[in-house]
Parts: sequence; C-alpha cells; structure tokens
Amino acid sequence: MILIHRPAGRSGRPEPSLDRYALQPGEPIPDDALWIDLIEPTKEEDRLVERHLNIEIPTKEEMADIEPSEILYTENNARYMTVRVLCSSDTETPKLIDVSFILTEKALVTVRYGEPRSFSMFMARAVKPGGCRHQPEAVLDGLIETIIDRAAEILGNVGSRVDRLSQTIFENERQGTRRAASFRAALKSIGRKGDLISNVRESMVTVERLLLFLSASMPRPQRAHGYQAEWRTALRDVQSIEEHATFLSNKLQFLLDATLGLVTIEQNDIIKLFSVMSVIFLPPTLVASMYGMNFKIMPELEWQHGYPFAIGLMIMAAVLPYLFFRWKRWL
Repeated sequence: MILIHRPAGRSGRPEPSLDRYALQPGEPIPDDALWIDLIEPTKEEDRLVERHLNIEIPTKEEMADIEPSEILYTENNARYMTVRVLCSSDTETPKLIDVSFILTEKALVTVRYGEPRSFSMFMARAVKPGGCRHQPEAVLDGLIETIIDRAAEILGNVGSRVDRLSQTIFENERQGTRRAASFRAALKSIGRKGDLISNVRESMVTVERLLLFLSASMPRPQRAHGYQAEWRTALRDVQSIEEHATFLSNKLQFLLDATLGLVTIEQNDIIKLFSVMSVIFLPPTLVASMYGMNFKIMPELEWQHGYPFAIGLMIMAAVLPYLFFRWKRWL
C-alpha cells in the first residue's frame, strides 16, 4: 500500500499541513507528493516510486542488515537511512520492525513492514493546521521526534510498572503456594519488561546513528533552515532516553536478584521445616524401635504400666526438641 501526503496549504488553510490519501492501483504519484509512505509494498509499488524519484527502494532483507554502511548511505543525491522502531508495545509480544527513510530533495519516502504507533501519531498531527512544514526534512524531523517521544512514553509506562512490581515482590502478606505463584508471575513480568526496555534501547541506538549521519551529511543550504539545531536537540533526547533505559535495566536486574533471593529463602525455609520435623520425630522412632525388638528378656514386657510408659516416653521425646527449637526461634 502507498500512502501519499501532499501539502494542504493551498486549500485555504493559513498554516502548513498535509493531506493524506491512499494511492489507487494504476494511479500516478502526484508531483507535489511530499511524503510517500510504503507499507508492505509490492514489487510494482516499489518500481512506481523508483521511477518517480529515480531512486532504489531497499528490500526487506536489505533493511535487516546491521552494518552501518549498509543502512546509512548516500546514493544519487538521496540519503538512505534505516532504523528499528518499536511496534505492538501495548501487547504481550512487542517487537522491533525495520523502517527505511529515503530523503530526497523532492520528497521523503518511508518503507515499513508494520504499523508502529509513532507513525499514526505523527500522521494525526501532520494533517492538522501547523502540523508539518512543507519540506521533506520537516517530515523526517517530525517522524524522528514522534519516534523519540513514543519511546520516552513507553519507558515512562515501564517505570511505573516496575515500581508496582517492586511493591508486589517485597510484600510479605502472601504465604505458601500463593507466594510461590506471586514470585513466578514476578519473574515472568521482569522478563517481559526487560525485553521491552532492551527493544527501546536498541531502537534509540539506531535513531542516534541516523541523527549523527544526518548531521554529518547535511548540505549547507539545509543547515540554514535550522534542522541542524533540531537534530542536535533530538540527539540529546535520545541519549537521555538511553540513560533512563540503562537505569531501568539496572533496577530490573536488582529486582531479579531480589526475587531469586526470596525464592531461595522460601526453599530454605521449606527444607529447614522438613529437617526440624525429622529431628522431632527421630527420638520417638528410636523409642518405638527399641520396644519393637523381639528379645526374650525385656523387663517392660510383663510390666502393667509398660505401654503407657512407652507412649509417654515417645511424646516427651518429641515435645522436648520442639520446645527447644521454639526457644531458639528456629520455628
């Protein structure tokens, strides 16, 4: 699918904004298209854009490369930049998708195989009056800012969830199997949040590379438009998000260590209980074993009070260790 974004200022709106519509099959790309958004494009759609702007659209496999020279380069006066953007962050299975930005003098082309929320957020803003200037660099700048804002929002939500998780882990109300189930759920939650933070950090690393590449490859006329300062500000925002992601990762690592430590304590308490119970029942078992032997001469066999004496001796042998353990606060 091809989404066309073209300037809407000529329609009587005093402030710059964009009109958006889906390009129909067989319809040509308008000359005033400012942003061409390719969503899971077919080969025919790729060739249509390539002929319109005299560029080459990277394939999905080429977008997945990790070498900087393969995802950040200039060719035929067009800058090719690929970043990883978080997608489906509100679900149980967040993922990263590769998004390519192709910046030309005439238009910006984006190639993506997913629906990251940052794109829909920027589209909703761009169609409003004053939402986006009528320059390809302005569209790219707005998209980058929205991706950064979305990453900051995700980290903020993760931070709040980590705080609630910390309270859940360190509470002492649950006992027995319910407490074990709570620890199990906490470990799963820590793993999911760790994956999400890792995805945000990886996305911001690619955005940081893109901003550095833009600053280094920007022609002099575009520097006069003020984009250099805007991208430097965005770069500082990215670095701040990376630092916050590192802080949350360290906090999650602490919670993971604490949870595993509490699980170990729970297991030790169970083993200690079994050990104490074994010690408590060992003396009565010894008494019962002595009187269960089949020797011919045993004085207590003919004694009238032999049975109550043996029962009382076993109870006393069990009670005394129990009272000793309670006195030592081992139980």
